[in-house]
Amino acid sequence: MKKRLTLKNSAIFFVFLLLLIQSFRFAKTAEAFDPAKDFAAITTANAEVAHTLKIACYDCHSNQPIYPWYSNIAPVSWWMQNHIDEGRQHLNFSEWGTYSEKRKEHKLEECIEMVEEGEMPMASYTWMHKEANLSDAQKLQLIEYFKAVKGNTPVAKHQ
Repeated sequence: MKKRLTLKNSAIFFVFLLLLIQSFRFAKTAEAFDPAKDFAAITTANAEVAHTLKIACYDCHSNQPIYPWYSNIAPVSWWMQNHIDEGRQHLNFSEWGTYSEKRKEHKLEECIEMVEEGEMPMASYTWMHKEANLSDAQKLQLIEYFKAVKGNTPVAKHQ
């Protein structure tokens, strides 16, 4: 009998704790942005490349994240916001136009490396966003696009 009460009390405590942490909300950070500074606009990405960037990169690496319904549930919301904040800190496609040429080149090298090595998009992201699971062709297209932008080669042939 004591074991049952302990299990019941534990369950009640867990539910109470889960409800309590819902009161600690983060500010969703979809910030205003200047489309003229956006990577896809500046580099004149075609519709297909721009779409791939939006579904695989922009939720964490831009000022334009799309917050799904579960982003309102703590502690998942905290975890998501942490990913977004860290992603923007490393690379923010919405702020591309403010980067120095040296920083742009470095970020493009990192983009190429991360996609080639399968580190981006992150598995924890693609698990919940199936559309961000890039095919080999999409990965190759992004890599070639990043290389073309980095090398200042005519991007049109990679579109």
